[in-house]
Amino acid sequence: MQVATRLAAEIGSNAQGADIASAVSDADIVILATPYDSAKAALKEAGDLTGKVLVDLTNPITPDYMALTIGHTTSAAEEIAKLAPGAHVVKAFNTVFWQALPFDARRNSPAVQVLLAGDDADAKKTVSEMVTELEFEAIDAGPLTNARYIEPVGELNIQLGYALGWGTAISPAWVRLAEQGQAA
Repeated sequence: MQVATRLAAEIGSNAQGADIASAVSDADIVILATPYDSAKAALKEAGDLTGKVLVDLTNPITPDYMALTIGHTTSAAEEIAKLAPGAHVVKAFNTVFWQALPFDARRNSPAVQVLLAGDDADAKKTVSEMVTELEFEAIDAGPLTNARYIEPVGELNIQLGYALGWGTAISPAWVRLAEQGQAA
């Protein structure tokens, strides 16, 4: 907690430092932004998440970032939901490189899309509103089981960015070629 308190003091008067359990107890939305392999320990330290919206940013990838460790029959998000019973898990932001998070980095670009998957409509609405307030475009990708498909998109983005040399100033996007019900 000393590091968090010191950092909060450096940031300014609107920031507060706290241990994980204290921070989570006062939060309505909890963001899990750890490597997938560290999620279990972080959730244990967070304590009871019942009734909280838990936004899962993890990607279940190997240490070299070149493959998924789970997928298609389950997802990191579904496994995290099992570890946090009572939380309303929403998969989001896992297909967005951190470099796309500051708005200034995207000023002359179209809105970066954030795919959302979750089983609780109110939780998805809350996360969608947060995404929109952060000037991203929220895309409802269906139930939490669809994280099985979103997580490979995150891995593909990592492959393009790192393995194929595109860099991190990229983001996947879904484009409608025609209005619904019309042929393209």
